[in-house]
Amino acid sequence: MPKGKEGGNSNDSRFFTTQKKGEMHELRMELHATEKHVKVDAVKKVIANMTVGKDVSMLFTDVLNCVQTGNIELKKLVYLYLINYAKTQPELTLLAVNTFVKDSNDANPLIRALAVRTMGCIRVDRITEYLCEPLSRALRDEDPYVRKTAAVCVAKLYDIAPDLVAERGFLETLHDLISDSNPSVVANAVAALSEIAESSGKDVMKISAAVLQKLLAALNECTEWGQVFILDSLAKYTPADGREAEGIIERVTPRLQHANSAVVMSAVKVILSYMELMGSSNSDAIRALTRKLAPPLVTLLNSEPEIQYVALRNINLIVQKRPHILENEIKVFFCKYNDPIYVKMEKLEIIIKLVSEKNIDQVLLELKEYSTEVDVDFVRKSVSAIGRCAVKLERAAERCIGVLLELIQTKVNYVVQESVIVIKDIFRRYPNRYESIIATLCDNLDTLDEPLAKASMIWIIGEYAERIDNADELLDTFLETFEEEDPAVQLQLLTATVKCFLKNPEDTQDMVQRVLDLATEESDNPDLRDRGFIYWRLLSTDPEAAKMVVLGDKPVIEDDTFRLDPSLLNILIGQIATLSSVYHKPPEAFVVRRAAGIANDEDDEEDEDDEEYEDGAGGDGDLLDIGGMNISDGGASSMYETKAPMNKVCGPEKSNGI
Repeated sequence: MPKGKEGGNSNDSRFFTTQKKGEMHELRMELHATEKHVKVDAVKKVIANMTVGKDVSMLFTDVLNCVQTGNIELKKLVYLYLINYAKTQPELTLLAVNTFVKDSNDANPLIRALAVRTMGCIRVDRITEYLCEPLSRALRDEDPYVRKTAAVCVAKLYDIAPDLVAERGFLETLHDLISDSNPSVVANAVAALSEIAESSGKDVMKISAAVLQKLLAALNECTEWGQVFILDSLAKYTPADGREAEGIIERVTPRLQHANSAVVMSAVKVILSYMELMGSSNSDAIRALTRKLAPPLVTLLNSEPEIQYVALRNINLIVQKRPHILENEIKVFFCKYNDPIYVKMEKLEIIIKLVSEKNIDQVLLELKEYSTEVDVDFVRKSVSAIGRCAVKLERAAERCIGVLLELIQTKVNYVVQESVIVIKDIFRRYPNRYESIIATLCDNLDTLDEPLAKASMIWIIGEYAERIDNADELLDTFLETFEEEDPAVQLQLLTATVKCFLKNPEDTQDMVQRVLDLATEESDNPDLRDRGFIYWRLLSTDPEAAKMVVLGDKPVIEDDTFRLDPSLLNILIGQIATLSSVYHKPPEAFVVRRAAGIANDEDDEEDEDDEEYEDGAGGDGDLLDIGGMNISDGGASSMYETKAPMNKVCGPEKSNGI
């Protein structure tokens, strides 16, 4: 064996080392060499340069000449190069068409499949007409490897020329391949049809009773990724009745024990989708399935952190849909010391969803332990979780508050601040029940330096001013730095001061006057100024109305543990094991689909954008038209004209009683 060839096979990384100047000329010489191993090494160098971003398109014809070879390794490399540069050199790519057609008739099935696959990957319109005949032969090839490659190629061709696929009857051929004797061919046919269905928006799969049985039969024999494609197709199928759904679930259930987590999640998706159709009449069967779903989901949490995270995001949805599946497995979601932060955060979310009166004591002990960790974000989330448990479970609220008070006694700055924030939520959930702890909170005023914590404490002081002897003094300490505070703190200070004034007008008149002056005269924040003017006008015209507005009963906050909208949750359950289930968003929120057969020409889009900007002045839309109010139109402004201008109201005697 020649020495160079042996070296080329043993260590291909050498092709990625920096080349000296003038290398293109040397590569061209090597590409025309007679020795096979020199030619292979030369193409490898070209591919290496292409991979690291160098432009080697000037060698197109030289590389193309190498395609006339029986060496399958060299042919693969040349085809890889052609796929990369076909779009920029479409005219020259046509020169390789004869080679593709010739290779599609080769005696070697690997070369036949390679030719068809490469033609499918070259997204040039002129190539498609030459692709149809070889593709038609490949779909009926005697070798299953060629057939399964051709099946995927149909989906790629549909993306470029959907009409051509329909005209040549390739969709019908794909349907025939579902009945193929080879399970890999069946899986690829299903994958191709699913891809076409997604891009076209049409139901090209058309699963009938006969097709269903063939899919279920292939499920036991094909590769793991083939199983994923088949299971995803089954998830989109709607069984005729509960009995058929139960029958399919029975055939799918063994996949829950599969080693591949993608297969497990796809099987879970099918079972959850069909459980809806089984109805309440089959409660025993649903209970049995619920017991079967827990172990595979728990097993996924023994994988690598990245797989754990994806599994946890999916479990988050499953728990919201059917909390009973994992209600007895809460311990599995307790955080380990070596879990990455993103896994810990997701586990906390699931713990909050699974917490109940049966396990609250155990959970509180665990959360209290987490609150002494070193990771600040994790500690904050843990303290917040204690508050959310209190909001969720009324009977456990007192125990949760006890834990929060213990954490406040630690005097750790960020723990105290997060505790104040969640206690405010507990007060809003259970008004007039736990005010005895306000004194403890007031003792820790000096430690508060974050806007949200300050705003929460100020809200508590304003809301319960009548129960705090020195409420006005406490607020006065915050007012010293009013102008430097965050807008959220300023807004809360303004409202809390007005509340104090309405509850105790004699002692706080000067203070409220000072705050209203600061809010309306010194501040640049329009929200703060507007609120200041509204309070001033209310206080100067009708103090009783001000009491009703500012001191009125507030709605009790709701438990937001299961906060996803039911319709969105159903969509996401149908998208389990996809990116949608990780982002918790429907596909259309982050995927922009291009209609099949429409070329994605960025240059054209940019030209169109330029034209739109040029035509903007004469177009129908007005850049100043905000929400239907045309700012530039003088006639429309009268409709929104303020009847009483918002002048600062200094007092009834100075403003003629307004």
